[in-house]
Amino acid sequence: MAVTAPTPATRPSTAAARTGAAAVTAALLLLVAALAVVDITQGTAAVGPSEVWKAFTGRADAGDASVVIASRLPRMTAALLVGAVLGTAGAALQAISRNVLASPDTLAVNAGSYLALGLAAATGLSLPLLASSGVAFLGGLLAAAVVLGLSGLGAGTVRLVLAGSALTLGLTAVTEGLLLLFPQETQGLYKWNQGSVAQSGFDGVLQMAPIGVVGLAGLVLLARKVDALALGDDAARGVGVPVRATRVTGVVLAALLSTSAVTLAGPVGFVGLCAPALVRPLARRFRAFTRSRARLPLAGLAGAALVLGSDVLLRAVVPSDVAVAVPTGVVTSLVGALFLVVMAARVRDTAGAAPPDKLRIRSRTVFVSTTVVLVAVLVGLTIAAVLVGDSKLLLGDVVNWAQGRAGQTVSFVLDTRVPRVLAALLAGAALALAGTLIQAVTRNPLADPGILGVTNGAAVGAVLLVTTVPTAGSWSIAAGAFAGAAISAALVFGLAAKGGFQQNRLVLVGFGVATGSAAVISLLIILTDPFNATKALTWLAGSTYGRTLPDAVPLAIALAVGLAVAVARRTELDLVSLDEDTPRLLGLDLGRGRLGFLLLSVLLSATAVAAAGTIGFVGLVAPHAARALVGRRHVRVVPVAVLLGAVLVCAADLVGRTAIAPAQLGAGLMTAVIGTPYFLYLLVRSRR
Repeated sequence: MAVTAPTPATRPSTAAARTGAAAVTAALLLLVAALAVVDITQGTAAVGPSEVWKAFTGRADAGDASVVIASRLPRMTAALLVGAVLGTAGAALQAISRNVLASPDTLAVNAGSYLALGLAAATGLSLPLLASSGVAFLGGLLAAAVVLGLSGLGAGTVRLVLAGSALTLGLTAVTEGLLLLFPQETQGLYKWNQGSVAQSGFDGVLQMAPIGVVGLAGLVLLARKVDALALGDDAARGVGVPVRATRVTGVVLAALLSTSAVTLAGPVGFVGLCAPALVRPLARRFRAFTRSRARLPLAGLAGAALVLGSDVLLRAVVPSDVAVAVPTGVVTSLVGALFLVVMAARVRDTAGAAPPDKLRIRSRTVFVSTTVVLVAVLVGLTIAAVLVGDSKLLLGDVVNWAQGRAGQTVSFVLDTRVPRVLAALLAGAALALAGTLIQAVTRNPLADPGILGVTNGAAVGAVLLVTTVPTAGSWSIAAGAFAGAAISAALVFGLAAKGGFQQNRLVLVGFGVATGSAAVISLLIILTDPFNATKALTWLAGSTYGRTLPDAVPLAIALAVGLAVAVARRTELDLVSLDEDTPRLLGLDLGRGRLGFLLLSVLLSATAVAAAGTIGFVGLVAPHAARALVGRRHVRVVPVAVLLGAVLVCAADLVGRTAIAPAQLGAGLMTAVIGTPYFLYLLVRSRR
């Protein structure tokens, strides 16, 4: 009996596990079916459940039948297809990379597809849907390859998120530049980028469905090899699995699925991240779901439920006439951002603080010579920015203008140009100082206000005023930006403070807050009128267009206060940036000092955003380059970083308004184009 007793006990356990897995699958299928039924009954037309039933049974009038067959059924089917392929793609990418944050969003697949389609639209190409899918596929695949190559498969969540978010910022900046330069050719592309499952007929669904089926079938056939990768590369090779070929094939199939969804509905955010995460606890409970062959379809079902649920929730909460204008992707992005923040707050951080930069100690001569060169460059660049533009001026014209003796034309040009140059200089200096403070407090050389969500939070507050109060002045916009930045910073730094601002939690929470803020900004722009939408988009591009001298006053005051505090407390900055123990041993109140520096960085970021829009990467590049030039002591880093930031933004603004004159590109777009390669270079160097 001792020998046979375990056998009957084991069989019921295995059978119970299979029964439980089947029950979970059936319950999820019922949920998807119920959401699909509800989704069909929602809409702006007065076509309720009874009319839908009559349409299915052939007893409805022509109008009601047309609404159901031509609009609601295609929308519901598109939501099912998009959710299924994105959920499956996310689960496959996570299994292949052994990284729980891999998804079409974090791998920049959506941003790559967005840029590829933007380039096609800007060149005037009119492509059929299948050809558009091919273009989007190539763009998304290239972006994913770059991110995976930079981050390294299985190298950790932080590196993946940093590489993906940096590349997404850069690619999106280029695409938004195309939107501003070619408004007619790219009309509707911004709204498409928010992700909407609304359809006019079944044409799009019928063309994309075969692509989705091919991708799903390919991943299911690849499932056993993907499972072998979880054992490690050496073990997988030991059982005869070609590791590199399996990964490449899996990424290509996942990219194919993602781009079919992107082509059909635009980028519907975070479904590929959330759906596998919802399935993961089930895999720990039911052994049947530990295998990719069962887990991938289950993740597809979870993705379909997420997209359908978001669509149903949107039209249940928001009035139907407003819900029509709000893309489903905005809702999924908000849900996904909240999910990511909660997951990041609960994650156990094993990465520790980022290692400090290995920099040589620089002499005083190096510091003085560097400062002198930067001052000379800044003066020359400022003069060039004032003189060069759509109208070229001479130094004598500027002197006459300053003395009030210039002509009407020269006065008009300088009255509009000088405030722009001043705003660019001050914004660059403020963002550089904010980045210096954040990197010192967090001891993370890859942290900056943009990556940590502070800049996007400030943008939410400012865009809210720009779109709802068109007459709002510079002080009002600055106050709104500061309120948004303060809320974002309180959330990011408050959640990351647990455990001492460790790298994983800080970056993940910041990424979630930045993404959620971006979704709110998109919602505000979509719901406002076209004039305010264009105004907000131009402002978000980091444009100094239309700035006046009063607009720069709040920023000048904040920068003066920030510089005074940073110089006065330079020794404290050095101590805070070392470690946790040294400041306490010297009697420093680490918590209060850290909070003070963070609040100051929020003030600087918010006023910079209010004056010049969202300008990315300056808070990352300038402090990092300053430490490389003059060492780690903040008495030297602060002035050099401030000068570098002012030079970078002023140069970006000058190039943006002269390179393709009379058309203009915002300084934020130019700094993103410059900063993205530099940031990716830092990732590669740190990996070495």
